Amino acid sequence: MLTINPIVSIIIPVYNAYATLPVCLQSLKKLDYPYLQLIFIDDCSTDGSAGLIQRFIDSWTDAISKEALLIALEHNQGVAAARNTGIDHATGEYIYYVDADDELDPKTIREAVEAAEHNQSDIVGFNWYLAFKTNKRRMTQPAFTSATDALEKMMSGSMRWNLWLFLVKRALYEDNQIRFTPGMNMGEDLLVMIMLFSSTNKVTHLDQYLYLYRQSNSESLTKTYSEAHIEQVMSNVTKAIDFLGKTPQKFNLKKYAAFLKLNIKLPLLISGTTSQYKRWKTWFPEANEYAGKNPSISWRTRMLERWAFNEKFWAIRLYYYLVIRLVYGVIYK
Repeated sequence: MLTINPIVSIIIPVYNAYATLPVCLQSLKKLDYPYLQLIFIDDCSTDGSAGLIQRFIDSWTDAISKEALLIALEHNQGVAAARNTGIDHATGEYIYYVDADDELDPKTIREAVEAAEHNQSDIVGFNWYLAFKTNKRRMTQPAFTSATDALEKMMSGSMRWNLWLFLVKRALYEDNQIRFTPGMNMGEDLLVMIMLFSSTNKVTHLDQYLYLYRQSNSESLTKTYSEAHIEQVMSNVTKAIDFLGKTPQKFNLKKYAAFLKLNIKLPLLISGTTSQYKRWKTWFPEANEYAGKNPSISWRTRMLERWAFNEKFWAIRLYYYLVIRLVYGVIYK
């Protein structure tokens, strides 16, 4: 049990989330850890989200709780800048993020804080649920025993880097001047989590399912990357690898950087469009020599990579319609 009660600053970026906010707000209200600072960043919503949040704050009258803030940005800046604003206003010992359309288990913050305090950890990671319209499934993060272990797993694709999977000490941000890159809103979580894990070895894996991430069926089956999306992801991936290159690493950075780049561009192959496959060839081309060589990913993914490398686009398209659309389309409803 905790002998002290550290404040946790929860940062919630919001942009036109009126339809999903009520569920998120209810899950925040149900948290059984009361020492919270809730920081809502409204990125110029036009759908009434700000009013909904303000009404929630007005009704959130727990005297133990420290505070709840609604910060309205003067113009739309994107999620990276919104999160930076949240960090700049955070006063808690720990920082955590919640997406405006997701839910937390009531014990999420308490369990994570207790694990951090007990193990004197700067980062605590845990498992999650992937929720669709009619069902949900458990998503298990691999256990990590050190920061190097976590970095290897993230870069090889066996471990997710989503911000909502980790409670982090605020001092880790401040002492290492870690922030998101304004305007680079795709892959921003990858950049920040790699920098955070590279800055400490005090880490803990908590084998509990504590976050519920909502995804629509259409999102689960295919993703289309625009050139703007690709540019932003490339910027964040390049910065992450450059950051790793400036600090001593205990793993083969060239190999794991290639695995990371292949993992990042994999969604281009979860598509029925030949132009996406051709774009795969030209995006991070320096990583292509490692296609099909990552033992941490499934044999199906390795197969897709080899097909793309050898330009067997007909096989990728066949796989997409038979496996992704037909099989997964039935399972993920």
